Amino acid sequence: MRRGILRPIGGFRRPSDSMRGMNFAFTEEQEELRKTVRAFLDSKSPETAVRTQMESEQGYDKAVWDQMGSQMGLMGLHIPEDFGGMGFSYVELGVVLEEMGRALLCAPYFSTVVLAANTLLQSGDDAAKKKYLPGIAAGETIATLASTEPSGKWDESGITMTAKGSGSKFTLDGTKMFVIDGHTASLIIVAARTGKGVSLFAVDGNAKGLTRTALSTMDQTRKQAKLEFKGVEAELIGAEGKGWEVLSKVFDLAAVALAAEQVGGAQKVLDMAVEYAKVRVQFGRPIGSFQAIKHKCADMLLEVESAKSAAYYGMWCASEMNEELASVASLSKAYCSEAYFHAAAENIQIHGGIGFTWEHPAHLYFKRAKSSELLFGDPAYHREQLAQRIGI
Repeated sequence: MRRGILRPIGGFRRPSDSMRGMNFAFTEEQEELRKTVRAFLDSKSPETAVRTQMESEQGYDKAVWDQMGSQMGLMGLHIPEDFGGMGFSYVELGVVLEEMGRALLCAPYFSTVVLAANTLLQSGDDAAKKKYLPGIAAGETIATLASTEPSGKWDESGITMTAKGSGSKFTLDGTKMFVIDGHTASLIIVAARTGKGVSLFAVDGNAKGLTRTALSTMDQTRKQAKLEFKGVEAELIGAEGKGWEVLSKVFDLAAVALAAEQVGGAQKVLDMAVEYAKVRVQFGRPIGSFQAIKHKCADMLLEVESAKSAAYYGMWCASEMNEELASVASLSKAYCSEAYFHAAAENIQIHGGIGFTWEHPAHLYFKRAKSSELLFGDPAYHREQLAQRIGI
């Protein structure tokens, strides 16, 4: 039975083919989902709560996390009903992520739902899906994906961790870096190399031989960790040697999800800048009446609206899992990263001196924008990916 206010929702409404799909619109149900999630986050993730959670060791409020799972059903949103989820599309997930980006929600949602759940869903391993997805959907399991190593590479060559064993039982040795919520996850999906190539493994968060160290990061609202493996027992997920085929899809889905989150943050800082320009008075006039400020706001608006177009198209491609996903994922990640970072920087400029202070929230969005820009590859990396994927 579906939990909370959520109920079956139709897919992203697409216009006739004659319009070439360029005028996408959300359904009434999807807008209602947005409204409900926004109201929940306005209540549970105001600036005061964000500051409290980002300074805590675990990085999130367990009571709010439990509400998101048991009452809202947000963790199982796009997980099929066969595995305890709600069976919605990636579009609904994108709507939720956009609102979370707007609110700077501090919670292990991205790591659990976008990274870990998508890896399981794409793995082709029904046994692993049945074992782990119901716990994720219920909000009982916090999970993450550990792929990046000290080299910082996001491609297949960056995975050098070794896995030894046979059948479904292996042991892992090596180090993973920048693992989102890696210090609190109870399930860690690890990418490592066997003799057959990159493979995926499930590791218990409290496994013997695993050392987890929280990292000091510029963006305190998204916790990261260093994970060291010394003979850690692991269970194979999917087919041995086929891990990169799964990960490449997961990274595309994650890029689209992050683009949706970035759009939410970009719209928020645009709103903050415009509101301040209306009320801040200099020389007897609101600063929004000065041409320089008008130009900044106009440029921000253009970039944010363009970012929305890219992100929303990516969400549709992800929901369809069509052949455009790979190229659109890189396009949306590159554009939305730059649009968000520019908007966050301009917001600080428009606010003037107060925008540089610790007490003002502008720096929180600036830091999230910068960290998101680098996550899963920076814009230059994704433009190169895009060029390769479309054959330029």
